[in-house]
Amino acid sequence: MMIRELPSNGIMYKALVEKDSSYEGVFYVAVKTTGVFCRPTCTARKPKAENVEFFSSAEEAIDTGYRPCKICNPLELSGTAPMWVTELLNRVESSPGERWKDDDIKKLGFEPNRVRRWFKKNYNTTFITYMRTKRLGEAVNKIGNGEKVTPTAYTSGYESLSGFIDALKNLTGKAPLKSKEVDLLSIEKINTPLGSMFAGVTDKGLYMLEFEDRRMLKTQIKRITKIHNLVPVIQKHKLIKKVEEQVAQYFEGKLKEFSLPLVISGTEFQKKVWNELLNIPYGETISYEELAKRIGDIKAVRAVASANGFNSIAVIIPCHRVIGKDGDLRGYGGKVWRKKRLLELERAL
Repeated sequence: MMIRELPSNGIMYKALVEKDSSYEGVFYVAVKTTGVFCRPTCTARKPKAENVEFFSSAEEAIDTGYRPCKICNPLELSGTAPMWVTELLNRVESSPGERWKDDDIKKLGFEPNRVRRWFKKNYNTTFITYMRTKRLGEAVNKIGNGEKVTPTAYTSGYESLSGFIDALKNLTGKAPLKSKEVDLLSIEKINTPLGSMFAGVTDKGLYMLEFEDRRMLKTQIKRITKIHNLVPVIQKHKLIKKVEEQVAQYFEGKLKEFSLPLVISGTEFQKKVWNELLNIPYGETISYEELAKRIGDIKAVRAVASANGFNSIAVIIPCHRVIGKDGDLRGYGGKVWRKKRLLELERAL
């Protein structure tokens, strides 16, 4: 594991106090008085500045003699669902047609407010809305596979056909019988050492792979669904598992070229830039000027930089391999510290 250059102690301690999630993966903090080390976002009581030291990796903290915190689990991938969330999802997914309410969650032994906070933080929605969206996505799939509307409504947890029809119209913009013509963009979260990412796929391929804290995430989803006439839903898809597997292999240093089907969403100029990005070898970088030259328009440096910023398939379409001609990393939609980590990973191998 490479020892990386860290931000100043003042910046890191400020991030620790504010539980700044943008520093997940940048540093780990160890508490001298307790002998444990944590993530920047740990909810445990914050120690005094003189009682902490910072590390760039969990391995460094362990080698120095610290043990992992039991509250924030710093050895888990950032964004990994805790065991109680996994248990909750397993139990509710065994009854897919159930309409879950707070009282039902309590009966299962879970605190509704705790559940609500976790889903709001990790999916920007409540658990009830999360489950409702999943049920509707599954209902659209059933109708598209030839199942009748009325039985689908009741097996999806709706007490009235009219309520189901209204919900489908709100989701797809179409009446139930027309919903079989709708294509869904299946969105699911995957975890990486640099934070959680959202993957968006259909049977045709991967449309989106974005870090969850990217400011343009919602804009990208709207843009992609508009271009391809898709309806976004949170649901599992067989291709997402392949995305997760290959991304994991990349971060483990076992994969240098991805073999996933990609669906690129953009203007002809943007597509030209993104296709050229795919030609940059693993572990190498080029300047924005060089990228403009390679697409045949040396004067289009700013346009090339803008196209880089609109890339919706991070890591796989390697916009992180484009830097300033002076060696400066410049901007990156997934945050510059991630760009630095990605380049460190590739260059180390």
